[in-house]
Amino acid sequence: MLKVCELFAGVGGFRLGLEKTAGFQVVWSNQWEPSTKTQHASLVYEAKFGKNNHSNFNIEEVPTKDIPDHDVLVGGFPCQDYSVATTLKNSKGLLGKKGVLWWSIHRILQEKKNKPKYLVLENVDRLLKSPSSQRGRDFAVMLKGLSDLGYIVEWRVINAAEYGMPQRRRRIFVLAFHNSTKMHRNYQKTVAEDLLLHKGVLAGAFAVSTNQQQVNVFELEDDIVTLSTNFNVNKSLSPFQNTGVCINGIVTTIKTTPNYDGQSVMLSDVLQNGEVTDEFFISQKDLTKWEYLKGSKKEVRTTKEGFQYHYAEGSMVFPDALDKPSRTIITGEGGKSPSRFKHVVQTPKGLRRLTPVELERLNMFPDDHTKLHGISDAKRAFFMGNALVVGIVEKIGRSLLRQINHN
Repeated sequence: MLKVCELFAGVGGFRLGLEKTAGFQVVWSNQWEPSTKTQHASLVYEAKFGKNNHSNFNIEEVPTKDIPDHDVLVGGFPCQDYSVATTLKNSKGLLGKKGVLWWSIHRILQEKKNKPKYLVLENVDRLLKSPSSQRGRDFAVMLKGLSDLGYIVEWRVINAAEYGMPQRRRRIFVLAFHNSTKMHRNYQKTVAEDLLLHKGVLAGAFAVSTNQQQVNVFELEDDIVTLSTNFNVNKSLSPFQNTGVCINGIVTTIKTTPNYDGQSVMLSDVLQNGEVTDEFFISQKDLTKWEYLKGSKKEVRTTKEGFQYHYAEGSMVFPDALDKPSRTIITGEGGKSPSRFKHVVQTPKGLRRLTPVELERLNMFPDDHTKLHGISDAKRAFFMGNALVVGIVEKIGRSLLRQINHN
């Protein structure tokens, strides 16, 4: 049984995905929402999984010694500015900007005597090309930091809907394998392109193909501080493609496309037909506002300072197509107010918003996973806007176990 530490746990998406597979057990978790008096997500997590070994403190302030040893570290950490502020004197450590939670992961990995053997991390795909002044620098800093700590790193940008799941949600998944594992040694002996297309953990979970002849290979040769300052300065494009691996500081990256021919779940498949209360239906008086926000616009607007500017945007599909996977859920999905980005579906009874249960189903959570006394429907929608698609984690977990057992 692999012991798992779940950071930035939210309402437990990683845990749900991994524990669907016999072989993973979460032994410690942490969820902390800054600037929030009531820790709603943590309350839901505790209600579903229990309070034992769950931490509701700022992870930056949790001593590494208080985190039990574990085999797998997982988490969907925020996409922030990962630049290195300075090195710490008389220490091998690094000091990133305060509040940047990547450095909490780095600190745990660095200070743990028995380092986690495997990492599974999730983020938005813009991580590969941020910041705009040094495209890809933040990801390069991550890769270099993990490489220096003894990890081989594999990544892939995965759109859940392209593998039959009910939501068009594109996220980067980053896996890492410590040099104490047989997988690390096996990866070193395998041609990098074969890992990316056929033999790696992610290829085993989500088949891909490529039409790209050019494989981009380069070395992260500078120390991490110099890399943070100099990487890809003023270049318009990031060197990182949607698929790649970093072995001993050597990056191999390629653009891949999904290779899936199975069944797909559509938005219509998740609807609670006949079970929805009136509050989710759009009133006739609000319909004009919804139509305006969803529609195309070419208009002159005025700033608070009185400056006029031309504003234009295209139309949204309204109502949402039922015969396709849904658009990406956002944190502002809940509430009655008209919105450009909230989902609206046509039903026999009329146009309506999606319910919390439907939003949970789009992320492949169990029905009413986030239902708890004192938690509003808008807050439940917020949870799902922050969550990951559980089915992605489940498939990665199964592929990781297969590789471990094979090795």
